[in-house]
Amino acid sequence: MLLYLTILLSCQLAGELLAAATGLPIPGPVCGMALLFAGLAINKGVPKDLGDLTDGLLTNLSLLFVPAGVGVMLHFQLLATDWLPLSLAILISTSLTVVVTAGIMSYLGKAGGSQKL
Repeated sequence: MLLYLTILLSCQLAGELLAAATGLPIPGPVCGMALLFAGLAINKGVPKDLGDLTDGLLTNLSLLFVPAGVGVMLHFQLLATDWLPLSLAILISTSLTVVVTAGIMSYLGKAGGSQKL
């Protein structure tokens, strides 16, 4: 399990280094996730121990939102003054995400035939 945790953190570090070295407008963790995906695609699957580790991390994912909640409370006055632009940005980006996701799922549903899960 320690090996797979090291692999996950190494992918994140490699992604951070890649994003910093190339100046890509993509966050380092996203680059690291792409590197991990490439490794899993080459491996043709997810090893059982890695799956168990990630299940444990996802189970405790809510703990990762504690720092964000503290940040919101720390900058509450700033958020209170700019609530309208922030609300509009959240509303528009969420709506666009839903529309794009629905479009992609509709396209993939047609492209994949009538297979049912």
